[in-house]
Amino acid sequence: MVSLARASNTVRLGSLLSKRRDAELTKPAGIRGFHSHPSAAPARGRFAGDLHPAQGRARSSPPVGTRGFHPHPSAVRSRIRPSHAQFDELLIWVLTGLLALGLVMVYSSSIATAEANKFTGYQPSYYLFRHGMYTAIGLTAGLFAFQVPVQNWQRYAPYLFLLGVALLVMVLVPGIGREVNHSRRWLPLFFINLQPSELMKLLAVLYAADYTVRKGKIKHLFIKAFVPMLIVMALIGTLLLLEPDMGALVVICAIALATLWLGGFNLAVFAGLIVSLPLLFAVLTIYAPYRMQRVIGFMDPWADPYGKGYQLSHALIAFGRGEWLGVGLGGSVEKLFYLPEAHTDFLMAVIAEELGLVGVTAVIMLFALLVVRALQIGRHAAFLERNFSALVAQGIGVWIGVQAMINIGVNMGVLPTKGLTLPFLSFGGSGMLVNCVAAALLLRVDYENRRIARGLPV
Repeated sequence: MVSLARASNTVRLGSLLSKRRDAELTKPAGIRGFHSHPSAAPARGRFAGDLHPAQGRARSSPPVGTRGFHPHPSAVRSRIRPSHAQFDELLIWVLTGLLALGLVMVYSSSIATAEANKFTGYQPSYYLFRHGMYTAIGLTAGLFAFQVPVQNWQRYAPYLFLLGVALLVMVLVPGIGREVNHSRRWLPLFFINLQPSELMKLLAVLYAADYTVRKGKIKHLFIKAFVPMLIVMALIGTLLLLEPDMGALVVICAIALATLWLGGFNLAVFAGLIVSLPLLFAVLTIYAPYRMQRVIGFMDPWADPYGKGYQLSHALIAFGRGEWLGVGLGGSVEKLFYLPEAHTDFLMAVIAEELGLVGVTAVIMLFALLVVRALQIGRHAAFLERNFSALVAQGIGVWIGVQAMINIGVNMGVLPTKGLTLPFLSFGGSGMLVNCVAAALLLRVDYENRRIARGLPV
């Protein structure tokens, strides 16, 4: 009987061990040390591209840091499986919000001016229709630009830059360039006036990125690496000052310098530029009477509110009337022939008056998100050793950020008055076209990053 009891206990123990082993083999995904399927494995060091498309089976993933394998930095930090989205959804929503808000505010800020102007045929929706048309053209151009691989943009960057220089020269030729308000900045092309200085901002991003990549091996040499770019920027600056367009020059200089700095050029050079550039702009301001008048009006707009400080004083009144929540959409008083260029350079003042501090904060947050995403996309491209793509993405972020900062600063009286529009928001055909193409190029860089991270061709 004792032997039978021992035998029964042995059988029972063996059965329990067998059941426990079966339970271990059928543990659900997520339990430490068990991965029932490649998709349930930790995200560290693997992507959707680890599933071999030809063999239809999962391949082993090399460890993080292995040469030729570049996981997304966010996946390494958070150990969360990267998204399978083909596009940056947050960036698309930010761009959509800016374009939609711009369409509404351009109509609101221009309706009174258009209705009372003979040039517009007394049509209240004149600027709304044209801004909508420019936006549609820009989106169409952006759709085509998105189809072009970044490698092709790099191949043709020097030639596109030369085309931009030729357009800057053409705009100065009498009979070809069109002069408006004592500035020769436009080339008449059928139903649209092309502004080459706006196009040059995008071309400067491409050229500076390509130049930095080409000079990567000698970037520590001042004469061979930095001086050629300095000469090119001096040429562009001369052409822009002859128009004159000081605002575009400031933005293009910021793009070039930021790209060279992000590319790892000698920091001692930039220390010298920090000192010399303000002196250069001071000289340009002193020797141009109209620029000097703008600076004087900026220092104290209330000293001459009907002269030098007219625009700024009314912009400040608009900001003051808006308070926290604004006077309501369409309720602005300053747009009723008080504030000049309310639908272009001073659109932000109308936004502040009608939407208040909340509206201004929302616009600033949208631009901040756009710049941050551009820098993150560039960092991801650099992580994948795609240096040109990284510099292009970050250059676009610097461009949009600097131009938006200057425009908002001018509207708030923080900076002297400049002829710079608010990207994606202000009325203007050339600006909208170039901004949409730049946004498409940024989305293209992100799209290629995601495909390369998954082991897919671009």
